[in-house]
Amino acid sequence: MLGKCDEVKKGFPVVDGTTAGGQSRHSSKETRESGWSKGRQEDECVRKRSMERKESKVPETAELISEVRARWGWTEPAIWTDRMLGALESGINGVEETKWFCLIDKVYHPLNLMAAYRKTASRKGAAGVDRVSIKAYGGQLGRNLARVREQLATGLYCPSKIRRTYIPKSRGKELRPLGIPTVQDRIVQTAVRQVIEPIFERIFAEQSYGFRPERGCKDALRRVSNLMKEGNLYIVDADLRKCFDRIPHDPLLNRVKERIADRKVLDLIRRFLKQEILEDGITTSPEEGTPQGATLSPLLCNIYLNPLDHHMEEAGFEMIRYADDLVIACRTQEKAEEALKRLKQWVETNGLELHPQKTRIADMTETRSHFDFLGYRFYRTKKGKLTRCPSPKSKKRLREKLRQPTRRTNAHSMKEIIRRCNKILKGWYEYFKHSNKWVLQALDGWLRMRLRSILRKRRKRKGRGRGLDHQRWPNAYFAKLGLFSMYAAREEATSPLGG
Repeated sequence: MLGKCDEVKKGFPVVDGTTAGGQSRHSSKETRESGWSKGRQEDECVRKRSMERKESKVPETAELISEVRARWGWTEPAIWTDRMLGALESGINGVEETKWFCLIDKVYHPLNLMAAYRKTASRKGAAGVDRVSIKAYGGQLGRNLARVREQLATGLYCPSKIRRTYIPKSRGKELRPLGIPTVQDRIVQTAVRQVIEPIFERIFAEQSYGFRPERGCKDALRRVSNLMKEGNLYIVDADLRKCFDRIPHDPLLNRVKERIADRKVLDLIRRFLKQEILEDGITTSPEEGTPQGATLSPLLCNIYLNPLDHHMEEAGFEMIRYADDLVIACRTQEKAEEALKRLKQWVETNGLELHPQKTRIADMTETRSHFDFLGYRFYRTKKGKLTRCPSPKSKKRLREKLRQPTRRTNAHSMKEIIRRCNKILKGWYEYFKHSNKWVLQALDGWLRMRLRSILRKRRKRKGRGRGLDHQRWPNAYFAKLGLFSMYAAREEATSPLGG
């Protein structure tokens, strides 16, 4: 095993004043005080390094290394080597509560910066305050990355201002503030995330699903469905009000420091949190929050809320959290009230707030009761059956997307209109394909009505498609032109022959 200086250069953690191999930090001082000769010191160093190799808990066999690599296959291999992943999983000498030192050189490693650029380019996105697009930045990629690398290595990197814009919220008429960093800042944030994310992923709770590798909305929805089938029918539907905007900086950085001890990395994260915001020509300096739209923000949000996940789990509650959206499934009304009380206490203690109008307890034992989560509406029908379908707001957003290509004054051919609609439909269906099939059938019918209205307009007729229009242009007519039917796709997927 490597000595202390070598291990620190490799990015290995140090535990309680002990190097990664178990050698005391003060061993050199004690040796000088003992009066040993220089040759004796060298012999002792060789002997200790030999012992360190035997004591290392990092997996050595090819089989174990392969298993570790398979579990962490999403990490950046140029940074997270097999040896570092072994230390991440097993700790050093079995100690898992470790802090990681000297990570900044991993951040500005050329391969890490290049991987960060590729990820940033694949996500596309708008230009920041400097108006430099991804394409323009990539035009001088070598020179740009070399400059960033030098600034990160010397600690002189200074993030640019964030361009503030607003997008509609899924609930209500409120607007959600969105921060757009420059392309360069997005690349650096991605590089930082690729280095530190595995360290925190190791300690994140099982019931957290938002913005995590190899996890997603469907996993969270599946967990909610399974809990309800097991009899957890009292649901705490909670909404953290402006969570990203209200996360306090100092407590957040303290939670980052629990695992990261590299001062340059910590200072870089602090600079990103303190980035100035440019809105309508006015510059402001944030005192709290992490801007939505920044690459690091989802990870920092998960770091801050991770203690909440473990707190609720230790109290015996089944909480499912996706970023700042969460539900708690309980077996009784009393348990649900207790869970809500405990949640409220933690949230208020940690500088956040539950939305008073959007936080409630849904009794799913009653007919027509419901709650919304991640775009779906879970509800109990008149006949007492538990099911789920797209929430009203999800259906509204789909209709709004389809209205643009299906205007009656559209001059495109029907085949081209259907092609554009199919692109929207297939993506939407992929997420909502587990919905009640009758909802999908109704949406199919609504779209065909708009297409018939276009054809009716072209015959100099007024109004929407109706009556005899169903005979002039039956469903088979649109199917022949290639219109994607969500209902038909659902039927085919659930039939014995359709698989």
